[in-house]
Amino acid sequence: MEKISFPAISVTRAATAAFVLLLTVSLIAVIFLVVYPNDLRLQSIVTGGCEPRPLRAPRFVGAVASPSPPSPDLRVLLGVLTVPDAYERRSLVRRAYLLQQPRLVGKALVDVRFVLCNLTKEEQRVLVAMEIMLYGDIMILNCTENVNDGKTYNYFSSLPRTLGGADDRRPYDYVIKTDDDTYYRLGNLAETLRTLPREDLYLGLHVPCDRTEEGFMSGMGYLLSWDLVEWISTSELARRKMMGPEDIMVGVWMNEAGRGRNRIDTNPRMYDYPEGPDNCYRHAFIPDTIAVHKLKDNMKWAKTLQYFNVTHNLET
Repeated sequence: MEKISFPAISVTRAATAAFVLLLTVSLIAVIFLVVYPNDLRLQSIVTGGCEPRPLRAPRFVGAVASPSPPSPDLRVLLGVLTVPDAYERRSLVRRAYLLQQPRLVGKALVDVRFVLCNLTKEEQRVLVAMEIMLYGDIMILNCTENVNDGKTYNYFSSLPRTLGGADDRRPYDYVIKTDDDTYYRLGNLAETLRTLPREDLYLGLHVPCDRTEEGFMSGMGYLLSWDLVEWISTSELARRKMMGPEDIMVGVWMNEAGRGRNRIDTNPRMYDYPEGPDNCYRHAFIPDTIAVHKLKDNMKWAKTLQYFNVTHNLET
């Protein structure tokens, strides 16, 4: 009787297993390259200190993809100035805005982007890169992280260069600068903007609130029409006066240059979180709110989102 050759069977099984493994890896590699053709370049892209470069078409690090036609006739870029290490806050704010997007479909385009300066830590380069791969909503400016030393100027002045415009069409009608402790009601914002001029517009919560002087719009969030953003990018006045409290300095640019003549004070629809006695900048929540400021902790965010019934459709 012949002996059964078990080693030959083992070799055959091993070869089959190796072939299946190789086939699986090859398929994963093909899928990855098709879905994320440029992600192999992430490490060099997010190292900081460089001009914006493509991440994956049509998204950019340091820039925002221009809307693809056809698009709504109202287009807004909402830039949330934050810092690289604020991962938890960014996640909360991102969800708060993503939940509002379905109501804007066909009515307005509001692109929310988180604006950072150069990444300086190894963990930032990895963790922020993950956000870029998942959401594509990060802008990285070529600057050192700061609040009042030119970051806002760098944000506005970089946009015309990095966004441009196809066939003389502006990529956005309006650009907003805000912070990660401000919550915008995007639907109310869009409805308000629809009836306003799209040239020379400067909108926000006016300081001082009695309007006894030209003043400026509060740093909680203010909006400029695209033509003003283009002007900032070439203005020697804005470049020379980029340092200082950012909201005050934007007001200085507008006042000294005679710009932003269409000024819209959104009081009482933009206000601080209702904590403490009421004043002209702080009062109870109201239904036609455009933005709430000073949401410094998760509980304030929760109370605000609860008032606006953000989760009311959720079955519990």
